[in-house]
Amino acid sequence: MGPGPSDVHPRVLAASARPTIGHLDPEFITLMDEIKGLLREAFKTNNAYTLPLSAPGSAAMEAAFANLVEPGDKVIVCINGVFGARMAENVRRMGGVLITVEDRWGEPVDPEKLRAALVSHPDAKVVALVHAETSTGVCSDVKTLCAMAKNSGCLTIVDSVTGLAGVELRVDDWQIDVAYSGTQKCLSCPPGISLITYSQAAAKCVEGRNTPVQSWFLDLSLLMAYWDGDGARAYHHTAPVNAMYGLHEALLMVHEEGIENAWGRHRDMHQRLLAGLDEIGLTMVVDEKYRLPQLNVVSVPDGIDEAKIRRDVLNRYNLEIGAGLGVFAGKVWRIGLMGYAARQENVTLCTNALRQALL
Repeated sequence: MGPGPSDVHPRVLAASARPTIGHLDPEFITLMDEIKGLLREAFKTNNAYTLPLSAPGSAAMEAAFANLVEPGDKVIVCINGVFGARMAENVRRMGGVLITVEDRWGEPVDPEKLRAALVSHPDAKVVALVHAETSTGVCSDVKTLCAMAKNSGCLTIVDSVTGLAGVELRVDDWQIDVAYSGTQKCLSCPPGISLITYSQAAAKCVEGRNTPVQSWFLDLSLLMAYWDGDGARAYHHTAPVNAMYGLHEALLMVHEEGIENAWGRHRDMHQRLLAGLDEIGLTMVVDEKYRLPQLNVVSVPDGIDEAKIRRDVLNRYNLEIGAGLGVFAGKVWRIGLMGYAARQENVTLCTNALRQALL
């Protein structure tokens, strides 16, 4: 019950253990097509360029910037935690001109600050922001922020590694050009695969580049030649077949539950966790208006050794919760309610374990 990876569902584990077949086997190609369709459903998009990448979520972040950003391009990055800062580092490494919009940890991206940045930099090409900031438990208003960016003629990049399948995300309706996520959060799948979707506008940007994409492995045009559904795929790399089995099963479970029902389950378990934490006198860091239900940042009471508590609940109850990062280090616990972990028995276990450890 930490910030990720989350518990892997038994169905996903069983699927991952199936016999390995070739990555160009006709049966695997069928699986690839089904994965793309299920991914579109989870992302709430009709984008043709929607696919998994054979690498963890950080690779999807790099794929977003490597394909859209060329040397000299001006990119506005909204930073309110660790992963916004990593976006900024990607811009630097791609040779882009970085403009930052910064907010305090524990608070969402301020639309007025972004508006000011767009006015000051009318030649900006891309706006990038984090939907669900794993380091702080904050959910920013992606719909409003992306609308502002698009009104200024910018492409948009959204990190939803912790958001997908845990909180509302509508790629098409919210005018997101590139959104990416990972398997190890609310999909309850083993880490190692990332998920990404590109709009037609983003794809046209890639097609019209003046310089080659910096990364050969993450070049969208090469990846889509492998993932295209025409039955005649070009060899690109050896896909992690068994990991794709697990991803397919995880996405199938989201389909069976219904994506909006999945969002609702995470909200419900979050409310139950809050009630249990309140009973033992623990409080949340993030304001209720922009709190992530699947990533709960809890204040450590004064005088408590937070690391000792985490060790105690791990050793006595086989329960892992997360520590704080950056300015939150030593001050908070991060409790994940992601995917398979978002169920009543886990909420009960967590609150009881913390109660005993604190006593």
